[in-house]
Amino acid sequence: MLTQSEILTVLRNAIYVVLVGSAPMLAAALLIGVIVSIFQATTQINEQTLAFVPKIIGILLALLLFGGFIITKVTDFTNLLFQSIEGMLG
Repeated sequence: MLTQSEILTVLRNAIYVVLVGSAPMLAAALLIGVIVSIFQATTQINEQTLAFVPKIIGILLALLLFGGFIITKVTDFTNLLFQSIEGMLG
C-alpha cells in the first residue's frame, strides 16, 4: 500500500520534471516577447501578430537545442518510477 509521503514524493518529482522540461521554451518566449515589446515601443508599431512568429520560431529553436536534455529528464523520471513501483507495491 502506498503511503501519503510516497505519493507526495512522486508528485513533487513529477512537477519538478515538468517545470525543468518547460523552462527553456518559456524562457525563450519570455526573452523574445520582451525584445519584440521593446522594438514595438521604440518604433510605435502596434501590430499584435508581430510577436507571434518570432516566439514560435524561438520556442522551436529552444526545443531543438534542449530536446535531448528534456528527454533525458523525462526518461530518468520514468525509469525511477518503474524502479520504485516494486518497492512501493511489494
